[in-house]
Amino acid sequence: MDPLSEVLSLLKPRSYVSAGVEAGGEWSIQFPDQNKLIKCYAVVSGECWLAVEGVPDAVYMTKGDCFVLPSGRPFRLASDMALTPEPSSNYFPPSRPGTVVKIKDGGDFFLVGSRFGVSGGHAETLMGMLPPIVHIHNETEQAALRWSVERMMQELHDPEPGSFLIAQHLAHMMLVQALRLHVKDEGGSRTGWLFGVADNQLGPAIRAIHADPAYRWTLQRLAERACMSRSAFALKFRETIGTSPMDYVTRWRMLLAGDRLENSSDSVSVISLSLGYESESAFSVAFKRVMGASPRQYGRRPAAASSARSLHINRVSQSSSLSLMDAAAD
Repeated sequence: MDPLSEVLSLLKPRSYVSAGVEAGGEWSIQFPDQNKLIKCYAVVSGECWLAVEGVPDAVYMTKGDCFVLPSGRPFRLASDMALTPEPSSNYFPPSRPGTVVKIKDGGDFFLVGSRFGVSGGHAETLMGMLPPIVHIHNETEQAALRWSVERMMQELHDPEPGSFLIAQHLAHMMLVQALRLHVKDEGGSRTGWLFGVADNQLGPAIRAIHADPAYRWTLQRLAERACMSRSAFALKFRETIGTSPMDYVTRWRMLLAGDRLENSSDSVSVISLSLGYESESAFSVAFKRVMGASPRQYGRRPAAASSARSLHINRVSQSSSLSLMDAAAD
């Protein structure tokens, strides 16, 4: 499995059609931290500004543009960035997922798409490996996503046996395709984990780590995979990924271990050996340093509540998505 597929698989995304947004006139809405949500949307009509926490410049979007928010950061949608924002809770009650939300009368702006609830105590770390915003504005690139959006709308507007599962897979495909297009975009900074995976030199080293995390990796062996000197490889890796190669190896091992502690009955000793640690104590020290808790404490943390909440949202959204698709089709 390739690194991007592995990261998204560990996030265990559950997709569902989210609330559509219809607005007219002047408006500005602030959305809080997205609580383990990845959002993928398309502008059906009108235009707006999108500002994401930690991203210096707001992005202007027009009809046909698509955007993905993979990191779950707080964000703002507005017709005018000079307006004082209102909290999203004024318009998006928690008890009404999946409906079309009207911010103001007029309806010259409409947004539709999908969002992914992710689970696991390591979700924030994994989401941090993805870019804070992906903006798809090139017409050719938009066409690559438009088919998925239209097909998903069709499946939910005129459901047949298996339609919801098809829509779910289409939503996953939209996310992966958007991330691929982000990597191909030659504008802006070429830093971040995704760009490292796609890099001709760093990519082979990252894929090698993911293919065999238990291997006794050294800086020299990883530099050889990149066909670079140790110093040049270490510098480029840190500048692109934001961490050292060996810290990345450790962090990826611990993320794999955290997933197994949450989702399998494997003992700590079995997990530590499978990830290349001959000493369970050495593994436990590394795990606590990276994950913030000992392996046994981490494995005992309750996960049922978040899983049940994600399942409930999926069921509610399936029943309410028809109204959203009806509005988008008008």
